Amino acid sequence: MNLDLIDKNTNIGYYGVPASYSHEAMLNIFGEGYNEVNSESFEGVFKLLEEGKIKYGVVPIENSSTGSISEVMDLLNKYKAFIIKEKCMRINQCLLGIEGATIEDIEEVYSHPQGLQQSKEFLQAHSHWKLYNYYNTAKSAQYVKESATKTKAAVGSKKAAQLYGLKVIKANINTNQENYTRFIVISSSLEESDKADKLSIVLKLPHKVGSLHNVVKIISENNLSMMKIESRPIANTPWEYSFYIDCEGNLKDEKVRKALENIKDNSIAFKILGNYKMDC
Repeated sequence: MNLDLIDKNTNIGYYGVPASYSHEAMLNIFGEGYNEVNSESFEGVFKLLEEGKIKYGVVPIENSSTGSISEVMDLLNKYKAFIIKEKCMRINQCLLGIEGATIEDIEEVYSHPQGLQQSKEFLQAHSHWKLYNYYNTAKSAQYVKESATKTKAAVGSKKAAQLYGLKVIKANINTNQENYTRFIVISSSLEESDKADKLSIVLKLPHKVGSLHNVVKIISENNLSMMKIESRPIANTPWEYSFYIDCEGNLKDEKVRKALENIKDNSIAFKILGNYKMDC
C-alpha cells in the first residue's frame, strides 16, 4: 500500500466512532483528509468493504495483553478481505467520568470487553463496581457524557475524554503497562510488494494424525520462520478447527510460492490472508 498513490477522496472505514482506538489507528496510518466511514461492529467494516462502500478498512486483530480478537480472525476467513498493512499502537486505558466525579462516586463502568479485560486488575480492586460491556471505548465515553451522572464511568482513551467532554479520573489503568494493540488494514484485493516480509494464511486440515505436523514441517524445511499459529473452531462442525498461521516470507519469492502450494495440497481449505510489511 503506497499512501502517496491514494486519492484523498478515498473512503476509508474503521471500527467504532471518532476517538475510538481504531479511529486513532486509521489516522496514524493514513493521516487526515480522507473520507471517513465508521461502523459500530467488526463485521460492519467487512460488509462495507464487500459492498464497495470503502476501499480500505481498519480493525484491531490482536492485543499484547488479551491476545487475538477471534471475531476479526473469523471474518478474515469469511469475507473476501486481505491484510495489506499492520500497525502496532500503544494503548493506555483511562477511567473517564463527568466533571466533578471522583473515584468514590463510581458505581457502574462501561467499555468494550477488551477495554475491561485490559484493565482487569484495577477494576477488580473496586469489586462493588458493576461492569457493562458496551459497543466500544469511545461509544462508552459518549454514553457516560450523555448520562450526566457521577455514578457512571467509562474505560477509554484521553482523546475520547477530550472529544466527549469528560475528565480523566485515573490514567493508565491497564494491567500491562506495555499494552499494545495490533491493527490491520484490509482491502478487497491481495497486494504483492517487494517490501512485504510477513505472510498470513488460514487453512483447514484433514482430520487425521500428522496433518498439522506436515504443514509445520513444510514451513520449517523452507526456512519460513513461523511467528504465530492459532486454531479457531469451525462453525457447525464440532471439534474441527481452522489454523491461522503467520510466518516470514514474500509471495514474489519462488521458494515461498512453492511452499504455500505444498501446504495447500495438504489442506482441505486454504486462503492467503495477506502479504505485507511487518510493523510490530
